[in-house]
Amino acid sequence: MKVAILGAWHVHATDYTKAALENGCEVVGVWDEREDFKHALAQKHHIPEFETVEDLLASDCEAVIVCTATNKHADYMVMAADAKKDIFTEKVLALTVEDCLRVKDAVEKNGVRFVISFPWKFNPAYLALKNAVDSGKLGKINYTRFRNCHSGSSAHWLPAHFYNKEECGGGAMIDLGAHGMYLTHWILGEPMSYSSTFTHFCRDEQDAVINPDAIEDNAVTVMTYESGAIAINETGFVTKGCKETFEIGGENGYLVSDGVTATFAVNKFQPESLELPKAEEKPIVQFLKGKTPDGCGMDEAIALTKMMIGAYSSIKK
Repeated sequence: MKVAILGAWHVHATDYTKAALENGCEVVGVWDEREDFKHALAQKHHIPEFETVEDLLASDCEAVIVCTATNKHADYMVMAADAKKDIFTEKVLALTVEDCLRVKDAVEKNGVRFVISFPWKFNPAYLALKNAVDSGKLGKINYTRFRNCHSGSSAHWLPAHFYNKEECGGGAMIDLGAHGMYLTHWILGEPMSYSSTFTHFCRDEQDAVINPDAIEDNAVTVMTYESGAIAINETGFVTKGCKETFEIGGENGYLVSDGVTATFAVNKFQPESLELPKAEEKPIVQFLKGKTPDGCGMDEAIALTKMMIGAYSSIKK
């Protein structure tokens, strides 16, 4: 497959470029609005640079990997679909449902493949939890909790443009918190209500917020469901050494995973280990091999945007 990198804004652009090269693809080039981003990625991976996005879309690439700023996703994906290019995109799809639907219409009209990056659905430990839920082992689900954090802000390694509210659409929740949201939807579906608490932990000596747009770096969203279930998604850029935690409670037992192992407990003092399924290839690898992985399609992408709108809207209220 011949692929092009449409945008070098996102930190995962280099990972996806590397994945393409390692899986036998030809990377025909990269383009980004910012010359410095484009040049840095091209130099790192020894790939050509396109002068314009139109040049990229007029090339013989069969697919594009979209890593532009999030607020530009929809415009460029519509252009890519109209140019008959398959699309792989970093999450989230877009910042509004209207923009998501524009992409959906373009993808369907042009008959191109679409895959969004939801990699943790393919983690064997989390697949074990999902399989246990689907088997009915827990009975009716009443609780989920996912926690995942890193120290990007507190250790000062997160790129400066990740604090640009206009480009990102928010802070920790819409970025790292996206994983918890799509995993929550995977188990419980779309929530009925949202209640978020967002704070700004990183401050300078004058107690002024480091990030100029005052995006959150420490965040929790609590969601409720018509069934009575509660889901909690915890994330942030200010915690070092945090191991992921995924908990699922039901009438008949409790599941928990640290991303490596998975256990089921009826008696909390005697948890049993769950057998882990065979590891599946990540969405980017499946996409590069011409596959469309389950759970990474347009409907799931739109659901994630809806959940983020719910999480951020609850703050405004």
